[in-house]
Amino acid sequence: MRISWTYAFIDRPREAFGAACDFWTAVTDTRLSELRGEHDEFVTLLPDGADACLKVQAVGPDSGGAHIDFCVDDVPEFAATAVRLGAGVVADLGSLVVLRSPGGQLFCADPWRGQSSRPGVVRGSRLDQVCVDVPAPAFDREVAFWSALLDGWESRPGSRAEFHVVEPPPGLPVRLLLQRLAEERPASAHLDLACADVPATRARHEELGAAFVAAFPGWTVMRDPAGGTYCLTTRDPATGGRGG
Repeated sequence: MRISWTYAFIDRPREAFGAACDFWTAVTDTRLSELRGEHDEFVTLLPDGADACLKVQAVGPDSGGAHIDFCVDDVPEFAATAVRLGAGVVADLGSLVVLRSPGGQLFCADPWRGQSSRPGVVRGSRLDQVCVDVPAPAFDREVAFWSALLDGWESRPGSRAEFHVVEPPPGLPVRLLLQRLAEERPASAHLDLACADVPATRARHEELGAAFVAAFPGWTVMRDPAGGTYCLTTRDPATGGRGG
């Protein structure tokens, strides 16, 4: 099953939806589409001269994080494959199917509508990764699930023992990183930005209202004005490869 495009979704509580939209449009140099959904809960972040690959969704007060939408030619076939591999169906809306991975991470299957032009690097950074944080007992099964589902993607160990990368073919805008957690909790996800200069990107994000959380070799954890955590990594924003 060929995946022709990917979207990263920023999921934030309804009361923080506006703050999330303001911050992430500034970070990614995009503008907002019209609101969509029964409760105006969806919006797309539109870049100039390229196809969108980032959306914001208003969710419940105790929810949040991130997820990926996979755009395919045959949504029912993709969903059926995911279920056969261990996923569960959360909602089947016909043209859109919401699923949950064996480890508990939400994701969606959506029709491909011809998207093909990936947004470029913005001020030395690019939002290009969704990291799924998986409790240790579910990690191996989650790696096996995503590796089997994402046909044509390269599945390989990451730079550290607790990481596993599932890399899309060239041209797709969002890749998947699985991170094994030491603590027991349901799987969740956050966004990662590849940065040419992490300190400079951090300073700009703080000017826009983000807050520093913690620093580790290779990545810095931040909190956006909507209360969601994300990471600035030292990966090359142009290639996605490991940086300094």
